[in-house]
Formats: sequence, structure tokens, C-alpha cells
Amino acid sequence: MSVSERYRDSWESYWRETSDAPGEAIWDSDPSLTAVPHCEILLPHADPALPVVDLGCGNGTQTRYLATRFPRAVGVDLSHAAIEHAWRADTEKVAEFEQLSLVDHEAVRALSARLGDTHVYMRAVIHQSEPRDRPAVAGAVAALLGTRGRAFVVELTSGSKELLQRAAASPGGPPAKLRRVFDHGLKPAGAADDEVPRLLGEAGLRIIDSGDTTLPQTEHLADGTRIDLPARWFVLGAA
Repeated sequence: MSVSERYRDSWESYWRETSDAPGEAIWDSDPSLTAVPHCEILLPHADPALPVVDLGCGNGTQTRYLATRFPRAVGVDLSHAAIEHAWRADTEKVAEFEQLSLVDHEAVRALSARLGDTHVYMRAVIHQSEPRDRPAVAGAVAALLGTRGRAFVVELTSGSKELLQRAAASPGGPPAKLRRVFDHGLKPAGAADDEVPRLLGEAGLRIIDSGDTTLPQTEHLADGTRIDLPARWFVLGAA
């Protein structure tokens, strides 16, 4: 199974045209707003001796933080250009990065075979995946956990779609970083609220804990308010 050519090209073009400047991507928030509080939720449920895989790592900002909390951190992303960003940004070489499609079952199995049971960190990947690919993305999480791993998955809710629509309808049009997302054909907040937990369950994952949160962005509304997208998080283990 593979993602559509259109979807792959959208992500490649997005990352090729994104600079290395921190925060240039709208979702490239400082870890203090994302991976730090997320780890505080995940770690009480997680074996600290296991590695962690950051699925959809982009330019690796969160992966580099995860490398300070786990003995090994591997970031994977569909886009070759994103992985190139990640390697350049990791000047201290604390993490590992590789191109990998989450719907490529053979590649996911190979990664699992290399790492063994591992924890998973996945931030806002299901919601922007094409509908036909979402079950495979959830399945990749389950495949990597094995029996001992735990996952922290956070996905946008319908409230995010409403907020993004409001931002896009500003008199001056969408803020610059959001406009670039639209210009590359990317579609944020595409999954229904009940779809994510259903997909996780169907993939063989057990919800250990969950809660509401926001995902702070690096862009602002016309009035200067930071765009904090409503989201829901899940701590998961094998069913």
C-alpha cells in the first residue's frame, strides 16, 4: 500500500519550500508547549528503558526533545525534504531520522524488527492523512508498540477546523503560514471527532487515558492571538 502521488508531492513541495528557521512551519512549536507536557502524561505509563519513535516528525523539533527523555529517539516522516531538515537541525546528533511512509506495511515491520517494542509519539498525523490511509496510520502505531510499548497520540478535533476557517476568513486572508499549508494542498483537521478513537480501537490499541488539550501553533489571528488548535490526546497500549 502507498500514499497517493498527490499527497506525497504536497508534503515534498511544502518542506522543500520551508526554510530551516525554527517555527517556520505553522505546527513547529517549541517543545515546551508540546513534547514536554506530552511526555509528562506519557511517562508514568511508559517503560523508560524503551526507545521512542516520533511518527510524522517533520523537521525533528519534537524528536530532539524526546531524545532527552528516552534512551533512543527515531523520527520518521513521509517527506524526504522534511528528513533533510531534521538532520540539518540536529547539530548535536542526539536523534535518528529516516524517511518512512506509515502506510508501507513492510517498512513499518522492518522498523519494528530493528527497534523491538517501542514507545510512539504521534502529533496530528491521522487528521491530515487521506481518509483511505487513516486505518494504516493507526495500524502502524500498534505494530510499533508490540506488547510493552505505549503511545501518546494527539489529534485535532472539529473545533480546530472551525478555528482555521475563521482564521482563513480574516479580511486580509489566511495568515502567511496557514496560507502556505493551503497553497500546497494540505488539509488540516480532516478527521471527525469519533473517527480517531474508532480507528485506534480497530487497530488493536487500548485507550489507557485520554483528555482534551490544544496544539499551539507558530501563527496568530489578526488580533494577535496565538492560534491554539483544540485537540484530544490518547495514551495507548496493546489491546
